Order: sequence, then C-alpha cells, then structure tokens
Amino acid sequence: QVQLVESGGGLVQAGDSLSLSCAASGRTFRRYAMGWFRQGPGKEREFVAAISGSGGKLDYSDAVKGRFTISRDNGENTGYLQMNSLKPEDTAVYYCAAVEAIGFYYSDKLYDCWGQGTQVTVSS
Repeated sequence: QVQLVESGGGLVQAGDSLSLSCAASGRTFRRYAMGWFRQGPGKEREFVAAISGSGGKLDYSDAVKGRFTISRDNGENTGYLQMNSLKPEDTAVYYCAAVEAIGFYYSDKLYDCWGQGTQVTVSS
C-alpha cells in the first residue's frame, strides 16, 4: 500500500481557483489508480475525479466536469486536482485515495489507501 498526504485546501471566494496535491509514499505509485472524493456538510462522500496509474484514463463527476482537472506525476509520486471556477457547493473535505488497479474506480469502497483530507471552503 501507499501512504497519502493531501495539501492545498483553504478558504476562497466563488470563482476562484485552488490546487490540491496528494503526495504518495512508496516506489510503486504508478501501479495505483488515484481518486479524489469529497464530503460536504451533512452529505455522503462523493466521487469527484479519478485517474489510472499511467494517467491515460480519467473521468470526472458531472458536478465538476469542465471546471476541475485531475493529473499525476509518477516521477514525483504526486497527484493533483486543479479546481477552477469554484462554487459554494464545492465546499467539502477533499480526500485523495488510491488502489492498485489497471484502470480506476468510481466507488470509494474500492479504494484501500486514503489521505487525511483537506478542507476546501468556498464563500459566496
């Protein structure tokens, strides 16, 4: 398994941008799919975006498609989530997750490595 540490959360205004990072330990990061999930106040944790180990496959939830960009640098053992045009409804704790897989998964139940989460708050 890999250990994950997120960074980059904060308080921004609607329309602003924010970039999250997910640093992974270990030398086999490229074998791990990476997902970003979020949990807003009083809500269930939901899928945001995911990317395969090679970076060749990725997808987004409808809520963030066109505004967020997921990427990874396997040489740096780091994943990223670039968030643009932020909305108040994007306010949540954001988690990165990883699982050794060929592609990636949409369900959080299939990821077995999790970061501690980072708070993103978007004010109107």
